[in-house]
Amino acid sequence: MSSPVTSNRRGLIRCFCELASRRVSYRRRLPRAFGGRLVFVSPECGLRFWRIDLGKTDPLLFRMAAELVQPGDVVWDIGANLGLFAFAAAARAGSQGRVFAAEPDTWLVSLLHRSAREPSRAAAPVEILPLALSDSIGLARFHIATRARAASFLDGAGTDAAGGVRETQTVMSTTLDWLCQHIPAPNVLKIDVEGAELQVLRGAEKLLTTARPKLLCEVSRNAEQVSALLRRLGYELYDATTEFPGRQPTPVATWDTLALPSHVGTPSII
Repeated sequence: MSSPVTSNRRGLIRCFCELASRRVSYRRRLPRAFGGRLVFVSPECGLRFWRIDLGKTDPLLFRMAAELVQPGDVVWDIGANLGLFAFAAAARAGSQGRVFAAEPDTWLVSLLHRSAREPSRAAAPVEILPLALSDSIGLARFHIATRARAASFLDGAGTDAAGGVRETQTVMSTTLDWLCQHIPAPNVLKIDVEGAELQVLRGAEKLLTTARPKLLCEVSRNAEQVSALLRRLGYELYDATTEFPGRQPTPVATWDTLALPSHVGTPSII
C-alpha cells in the first residue's frame, strides 16, 4: 500500500503531466491491422497517448472495430474524441464504406479534420460533424474537463473523471433520429458521450427501430434505464470486454456495452 506522501507525490506528478499535455498534438500510426494510417492525437485526451504504440492506448476499441465493421459499412462514431474508432472503422469499411465522426469539442474537431486529410489508401472517407447528440435539438452547454479532455461532457451529464470544468463552450445539439434524415443510416453505431448516453438513445428510437445498427455504447450512468430502453427496442445486451466465444447476454448494461438487434442473433455470426 502506498504511503500518503507517495500518493501525494504521484498526484502532483500526474497533475504536472496533465498540465504539460495541454494543446500538445502529434501524429501516430494506427495499428497495421487498420492500414497504419497517420492520425493526430494528444495526451490532453489521456496521458496514455504519450505512448508511441497507438494500439496499446485503447485495445478494446480497436478489437470492437475489427469485430463489428464489415466492408462497405456505414459507421457513426458519436463522441468521437480523437477518432480512433472512426479511423479504424474507415480501414475496415474500405473505399465503398462511409464513416461519420461527431464531436462537439472545437479543439478536437480541428484535430479530427487534420487526421481526415491524411492520405489513406482503400479506406472509407471520414466526415467530421461538429455536433453534440442528445434527445433534443438546439443549443447546449459543453463543459471541457479539467483533466483528460476525453472526459468533457454536456450540461447535466459528466463523470468523476472530468475533475472539474476548465471552460464551457456553446455547441449545436441534435438527435440521432434527425441526423438519420440527412446522412446514410449506420450499420455500426458507437456512442461514448460521458454520461449522456440515455439522452442520446432516447433521441435515436426511430433509428434503432428501423436501421437496427450494431451498437457499442459506454454506459457510465443510468444503466438500468439504458438496458430497459434497448431491450424494449429488441436489442440483446453483452459485455464487450468479454471476447467471443465466451460472451453471454447480460441483463443490465455494463460500462462497455455491446447491443445487438435480436435478428442478428448471437455474436458468432458477426
